[in-house]
Amino acid sequence: MTELEHTLRARFGARLQPDRPLADLTSFRIGGPADLFLLVENEEELSAAMAAASHHSIPAFCLGAGTNLLVSDRGVRGLVVKLGEKFASIAIDRTKVKAGAAAQFRVLVETVVACGLSGLEFGEGIPGTVGGGLVMNAGAFGGEIAKVVTAVHGVTETGERCALDADKIGFSYRHTSLPPHFVITRIGFALSRGEREALWGRVMELRSKRTARQPGGIPNAGSIFKNPPGNFAGRLLEGSGLKGARMGGAAFSEQHANFIVNLGGASAEQVRGLIELARRTVKENTGVVLEPEVKLVGEW
Repeated sequence: MTELEHTLRARFGARLQPDRPLADLTSFRIGGPADLFLLVENEEELSAAMAAASHHSIPAFCLGAGTNLLVSDRGVRGLVVKLGEKFASIAIDRTKVKAGAAAQFRVLVETVVACGLSGLEFGEGIPGTVGGGLVMNAGAFGGEIAKVVTAVHGVTETGERCALDADKIGFSYRHTSLPPHFVITRIGFALSRGEREALWGRVMELRSKRTARQPGGIPNAGSIFKNPPGNFAGRLLEGSGLKGARMGGAAFSEQHANFIVNLGGASAEQVRGLIELARRTVKENTGVVLEPEVKLVGEW
């Protein structure tokens, strides 16, 4: 680690932060420190950081908006990189859209709808970045990102820049098959023309549904479990008496059972404890094995 720190320090100076706590960078407001943390401003910097970590055999992880993940109380070993503001650009050419991986998903939705483009309305209210949405093949209300993606640009774990056509990505329910440790930098979309007022109406309808169903104003990571085939995780959790179940500062939301909220001072271990309790209880009651949607990151 010392050699990698020296290498990155020579290139990035004080921008490299050792032992940087990550809780404030996650929507759960939970998480220990990264051994090394670096905010990169362009693909060249990202490529150099990834290549250096690979050269020194140190793992590297890209942290997006910090949604849909749970960072260990012990933190993350190795290098954590975060994409800077220049990775948040959005460019539109008729029905073709290019969005930086660090762009907020909700901002992308609002931007394309304002231009009368259809295909991403389902993303209204989905937390996190466009890159994170791609990794999880984010979807809701019958739509998903896989249906409109044309290409994904990024940097490999060894620092090589490359582009992947959509048909080279293994899309499945809430999952994509990308190369190991591949960091997404930009995504291309093919949308269709729509009537702006009708599109805004659909967005507002979905916004209203999310507001009514999901906890707001309380730190959380979004849906904890994937919906099993032909069923809903929230329904199974509520039917198993888990709505409101609590461990320390972590609890299943009273508003929607498929959300765990941080009521204050929750630890990653408490959240993981609730996840394990829920999986065990639902399996005992229904025979269904729930698969987590939230990703566990760091040293456990």
